Amino acid sequence: MPQSFWGGVVYIAEKYSGLFLSGAVNTLLLALVGTIAGFLIGLVIAIVRTIPVRPTDSIFKRVGLKLLRGLFITYIELFRSTPMMVQAMVIYYGVFPSVSADYALYVGMFIISINTGAYMAEIVRGGVISVDNGQNEGALSIGMTHWQSMTSVVLPQAIRNIMPSIGNEFVVNIKDSSVLSVISVAEVFFTAKSAAGTYMRIFESFVIACAVYFVMTFTITRLLLYLEKRMDGPKNYTIHGSQTVLQAQIKVTEEAEK
Repeated sequence: MPQSFWGGVVYIAEKYSGLFLSGAVNTLLLALVGTIAGFLIGLVIAIVRTIPVRPTDSIFKRVGLKLLRGLFITYIELFRSTPMMVQAMVIYYGVFPSVSADYALYVGMFIISINTGAYMAEIVRGGVISVDNGQNEGALSIGMTHWQSMTSVVLPQAIRNIMPSIGNEFVVNIKDSSVLSVISVAEVFFTAKSAAGTYMRIFESFVIACAVYFVMTFTITRLLLYLEKRMDGPKNYTIHGSQTVLQAQIKVTEEAEK
């Protein structure tokens, strides 16, 4: 084992390269599954919380929605008010006490999903509120139901507005997945801790972990920025036709918009 700092970094990186790679894959898998599942949870909660309650509705609908919203608010406040590390310990040793360590990764996916869902619920709700109410009123005026209005008119605009926040949650989940090492999920932090314990070179082991996290988050951030630009559409485009002249063509450029 080399005594120099960089020699130790290179030595540990070579010996643990396979484990660090496997840990990085698990970290990305945890973040991806957690973000997607959390987004779906937040989407359902946001839709339910925006369902209008009218005096003409049945007592069952009004009471049912009130109870459901109360349950959702409790879930959101509970998971946003406690650390994910504590949630991991409670869920793994309290809810799944008989699960073997071989399934810790799947329990970790469940934990990070429901934790992210609490944050996503408020992010999606904020995105829905950001869409002008006239969009929803126009959809309802032509006979759409609340569900049709949300899925076809409001949510497509809301999701575009909250794309930066969704991407931020994905990046946060990459880093926060490190807390799942307390339940023996073999991600990057767990691998670095194992290497540090084996060679008693703590600084070198976690410098490697820092480099792995940086590469993952930097790459994902650049990809998300590219996706956002693609969703914005081209800067230059041509409008074909008008209300008076169907053959009309209006070329719009970035300079013209300014």
